Amino acid sequence: MNAQPTPTLPPSPGHADNKATRPLVASVQILRGNRTADIVHDGQRYLLRVTRENKLILTK
Repeated sequence: MNAQPTPTLPPSPGHADNKATRPLVASVQILRGNRTADIVHDGQRYLLRVTRENKLILTK
């Protein structure tokens, strides 16, 4: 009986990246002077917006 190698699977979408290797993007790079930006992820459109309290909200 020969042991078969275990296939390597990519990390699941919920897997937390290592903080040292995650991209760091400033919100000004995404918003470019606007209060809102559209973001497409996996074919779905999301709205990123800045609130009156200067917080970020991402909605579908």
